[in-house]
Amino acid sequence: MKLSEVKSALRQLNEVHFKLPDGTNIPQHFHVTEVGKITKHFIDCGGVERKEEVINFQLWTANDYHHRLHPDKMRSILQLAENTLCLNDLEIEVEYQSETIGKYGLMFDGKNFVLVSSLTACLAPDQCGIPVEKPKVKLADLNASGCCPPGGNCC
Repeated sequence: MKLSEVKSALRQLNEVHFKLPDGTNIPQHFHVTEVGKITKHFIDCGGVERKEEVINFQLWTANDYHHRLHPDKMRSILQLAENTLCLNDLEIEVEYQSETIGKYGLMFDGKNFVLVSSLTACLAPDQCGIPVEKPKVKLADLNASGCCPPGGNCC
């Protein structure tokens, strides 16, 4: 989800809610403690130089249970960050505390912002010797699906 999409979603909301990937709500008294631009300049395991930029939101909850972040306030925080940090319309990454700081993608389901689990991956599998996995299929399962019934002259 890009910054422009977050701002657009905020315009249609009366309350801001975030959900974890398992559907659990982040407590309503969360804070947005940081909005930043993160630039990652690296080489992958194949020796290819890469650069990535994302906008980062850090969410945090404290014991101020009556705190609520209104959509207008969140939009003003984003506008300040946009102006101060010269933010482009980049993808959003969200940090939220669980057992350790979790790093998530972001989507909007029409009512809630939903944190999306992110995974690591090899960016140069052809350089690392990682074999491409072939799907394991049982021939008996293919016949059971009816894709080529006996006597059907399709095989």
